Amino acid sequence: MPVARFARAATTRALAAPRPWSGIDPAKAQEDMKVVIITSGSRGDVVPYAGLGARLKAAGRDVAIATQEAFAETVRDVGCEYRWIPGDTRALLGSEEGQQWQRGGTGRFAAMRTNIQMGMRLLQEMGEGVLSAAHGADILLLQRTALWHGYLAAKALGIPGMALELFPSVPTADFPLPSFDVRFLGRWGNRNIPRLAIAASRRIRTKMDGPLREFQRKLGLPASGLGAVRAEMLRDENWPIHHGFSPSVVPRPADWRPGVEVVGNWWPPYPRGWKPAAELVDFLESGPAPVFIGFGSMTGSTGERLAGTVSAALREAKVRAVIQSGWSTLTGAGDDVITVGDVPHEWLFPRMAAVVHHGGAGTTGAGVRAGVPAVPMPILGDQQFWSERLVKLGVSPGWTPMRTLSPDRLADLIRRAVTDRSYRERAAAIAERVRTEDGAARVVEAVRPQR
Repeated sequence: MPVARFARAATTRALAAPRPWSGIDPAKAQEDMKVVIITSGSRGDVVPYAGLGARLKAAGRDVAIATQEAFAETVRDVGCEYRWIPGDTRALLGSEEGQQWQRGGTGRFAAMRTNIQMGMRLLQEMGEGVLSAAHGADILLLQRTALWHGYLAAKALGIPGMALELFPSVPTADFPLPSFDVRFLGRWGNRNIPRLAIAASRRIRTKMDGPLREFQRKLGLPASGLGAVRAEMLRDENWPIHHGFSPSVVPRPADWRPGVEVVGNWWPPYPRGWKPAAELVDFLESGPAPVFIGFGSMTGSTGERLAGTVSAALREAKVRAVIQSGWSTLTGAGDDVITVGDVPHEWLFPRMAAVVHHGGAGTTGAGVRAGVPAVPMPILGDQQFWSERLVKLGVSPGWTPMRTLSPDRLADLIRRAVTDRSYRERAAAIAERVRTEDGAARVVEAVRPQR
């Protein structure tokens, strides 16, 4: 159905609050359920949902995953229907605007303008893609980039929905949210500053409200804007929010409302038929366990400088290394270094002495599950939150922001992670608990028809 026609049809539906959450309509046969997952962003924003889609498919659901074209084959490889969402995150991160965003980091005042610009672009792109992707859905499962538009579409169309978050998203006294680092105000600030900011945004209209208000009008909903929609989601007990990280890493806060859960990681699918390259196997067998270094989908114009810094740190720390090129096209040279492309972390990380990474949610989870020490180098978003969490858990000797990285600092952290047995012992103990968790099963159960 064309998007415009689909939107007109939506306005004829009941526009009251979402119907009470009870999973899928009991009258729906399991094999007829259409589950639509909507996600976009970097690889780390997509592959956990592909793994979740595969589990839902195995449980008898009819699953579609809507995401950017770059990940269409990832979706099809797990046997799910692919639906298109606009955008090209790799191109966006590589643009001048995206570079400024990454240089700005998280929580810095200087980065606020770029964050707003990036948010505006996302809001302008996402609306029609979400509306089109939701066609025929019996339930919507929404990653953060699709959350505002998806919540509104679910509300207008009377479709049950659920937020699926990869990092803590609901204010709590236990810790500051990744986007609101207000620890200097203690537990009161942790819980209340985000809520006050949301309340203020309901009264002060900004340019970012425009695209969402237009989307609300298109659906026949009252035009309220970003802050009002977010406040509604947070208090709406008929709107479940499931967090896909380990409760052994971040326990569920007691002050979260009912329906907000920490269920465990949604692991990426293991590539069908994948085998490690002979060159990589030979390298791993030819000496002591190496250190992994990779920054996932983070990209930058300083690749050469970063490669130089990493190479100098490896020489100083006197360790072997597997360098994953990723979107930054990072490389390394020498008898003690090998550069690889995509290699499943599930296979690679248990063979490492330590993992050096950007602190993304997925890479953090994979390192914890592998039971190896970590050296995080956060760039933006929730990465600093996970970096600090790894230190608090005792599996990391410390972290350093990418923008201030030096060879001496990186070498020191690597050396401590590899030589101090306490980090590996603590990592192994946590890994035992993480391996018993099944976050995907929790979501599968949540969308089961209630008969």
